[in-house]
Amino acid sequence: MNVLMVRATIREENVGDARAAVDKLIEALEQERPAGVHYASCLLSDGVTFVALLKLEDDGGHPLREFPAYQKMVEDLGQWYAGPPAVERMTVTGSYGLF
Repeated sequence: MNVLMVRATIREENVGDARAAVDKLIEALEQERPAGVHYASCLLSDGVTFVALLKLEDDGGHPLREFPAYQKMVEDLGQWYAGPPAVERMTVTGSYGLF
């Protein structure tokens, strides 16, 4: 199983906006319940760095790429980055209840 990890530092004045954008995405996911989507967003202890995890489809495809709420969040986040985000694909070697 593969997971996409995005780590992004947001300008301090936009952290509240970023949190609200994530909340809207989570609300949309909870309403729509798209099949096979596993997503999490976390704020690190520095208060400005977000880490998002997304389980990728079996073919390696991005299951949220066409999801309107995700597209909106990504568009908004682009305005608030303090620097370019780091994107990595990870292979899950073990998980208990997370994926």
